Amino acid sequence: MRILGVDPGLTRCGLGVVDSSSARRVSLVDVQVATSPSSQETPARLALIADTLEAMLDRHRPDAVAMERIFARSDVSTIMGTAQISGVVMLAAERRGLPLSLYTPSEVKSAVTGDGRAGKAQVGFMVQRLLGLQEAPRPADAADALAIAIAHAWRGGAAPAGSGATTAAQRRWAEAEKAARRRG
Repeated sequence: MRILGVDPGLTRCGLGVVDSSSARRVSLVDVQVATSPSSQETPARLALIADTLEAMLDRHRPDAVAMERIFARSDVSTIMGTAQISGVVMLAAERRGLPLSLYTPSEVKSAVTGDGRAGKAQVGFMVQRLLGLQEAPRPADAADALAIAIAHAWRGGAAPAGSGATTAAQRRWAEAEKAARRRG
């Protein structure tokens, strides 16, 4: 299975493609970080990231897309940019008929390092080790995108978001989203 992992961000969006085979083996296909300058207006920035994403999808033709689930943060501008890019990724996956799965940061860290509270350096080290790389992918957005793809390979398989194959954390998140919609 070929998986595109996405660490969404408006300034830097990590995009990592891995191939997954039986026995939890993963191999690097490609990794890059799409960037957009903060000096540009948001629509232009979204287009820059979308263009890079589309090129990756065209070039590598993944079987699935895995993305980090957005969590509320105190910095509204950061969460808005992340949410906007997440929407771009969701739309691109939907238009191509690709299953999309969402993972919390702790789910990704736990899958790759065994510790849901692992730091960026530990995640980067494990991605390097698991993919047999000479060094950890840089910047951290690249390593995070690959970690998300690896987590999907090991934990999610091809289960799309909203399917019955979810973790306990994903089920709690879905329940909280439903409750918020009822209140709104």
